[in-house]
Amino acid sequence: MLDARQQSTVASLAAVGLAIGLVWWVVAGGQSGRLIEIDQAEPVPYEFMVDLNTATWPELAQLPEVGEILARRIVETRETEGPYRTQQDLLKVRGIGQIKLLRMAPHLLPLPDDTAVAGN
Repeated sequence: MLDARQQSTVASLAAVGLAIGLVWWVVAGGQSGRLIEIDQAEPVPYEFMVDLNTATWPELAQLPEVGEILARRIVETRETEGPYRTQQDLLKVRGIGQIKLLRMAPHLLPLPDDTAVAGN
């Protein structure tokens, strides 16, 4: 059994714990409703941009309508024919047509123009 001194220590610790919990609740929003329900939160837009000449196939596979096989073809074409000079060069890759290229284009970083490349 606890003596009076031990009981008051336990009661004091419990009171401090409740006070800390109350302060946290007030800071977190309390009854004002500032807490965010994750299921009701607005989606946060993000931009996923890819450099055609440095991206690996897993990065390319995240582009719209590009899966693993097409991403591997893009990398393979880059390795065999050299770096892409324009986005239109992607049309050389089997499985990419104008429509697919248009859907991918907003996610592709601009390529340097030919005059900005050393050796040209």
